[in-house]
Amino acid sequence: MPVRILIADDHDVVREGVKTILRSRPEWEICAEVTNGREAVESVKALHPDVAILDISMPGMSGFDATRAIRKVEGDTRVLILTMHDTTGVIKAAKEVGARGLVFKSQAARDLIPPLEVVLAGGAFFGPNDVIRAKQEPGESGGPRILRSVQAVE
Repeated sequence: MPVRILIADDHDVVREGVKTILRSRPEWEICAEVTNGREAVESVKALHPDVAILDISMPGMSGFDATRAIRKVEGDTRVLILTMHDTTGVIKAAKEVGARGLVFKSQAARDLIPPLEVVLAGGAFFGPNDVIRAKQEPGESGGPRILRSVQAVE
């Protein structure tokens, strides 16, 4: 099954750029693109994507508020924040609302795929020095058990 991704950003050019980047991975499918946080929450409820890529600054409902709502209604959908706000406070806020990662728009053209892979694998990515990778080991019943460990990436 393909990985299903929702994109939420109020700027057409950003959504188009993100789609272009994601199309480099044929096993990934863009299941929806929306322009605000409310549409993102409703689309997540209806479509159950594997990951939602959300801008912070959107009309009606911010990406942070949408992340909180998504975490409540669809716990399996992971959220990756995509933002132009390059500050430590944004990273802290993204973690607090339950996002699994954050990528700055200024770096997205070259750096969107690796953080998305980390998030899809069950880890978290908030910058190259703050990565939590999911490490799978066999569980007691033979199925996978996910252990998380912090690893700095150089």
